[in-house]
Amino acid sequence: MSLSGEQLQQTARDTAGSLAGVSHGRPFTPHLDVWKVGDKVFLVVTDDDPDAQIITVKVDPDHGEALRHGHETITVGRYFDKRHWVSVGPGRGITKRLVEDLVHGSYELVADHLP
Repeated sequence: MSLSGEQLQQTARDTAGSLAGVSHGRPFTPHLDVWKVGDKVFLVVTDDDPDAQIITVKVDPDHGEALRHGHETITVGRYFDKRHWVSVGPGRGITKRLVEDLVHGSYELVADHLP
């Protein structure tokens, strides 16, 4: 079952909040809920536009390309490097499991590169 924008964002927040060593805040703007591990960003939840309820996560470039080809509402990252980040909006095929997997994967990519 596909998630609404609100469900998508809440699933991402709940998943990120369950991970070890995570912090979050709004260091850039009041409308971006930023999640970090070891001071490195792995998730951004956009709160400024109810018509664009998205999350942005880090991905392996090849995985990101496959995701963009397979899902209409997954696009290049809105705020970061367009090759290593994707933004995910609600739409067909955007499920709770997919969002959880993307948040976990983003966390692991960032955590694996910490000293």
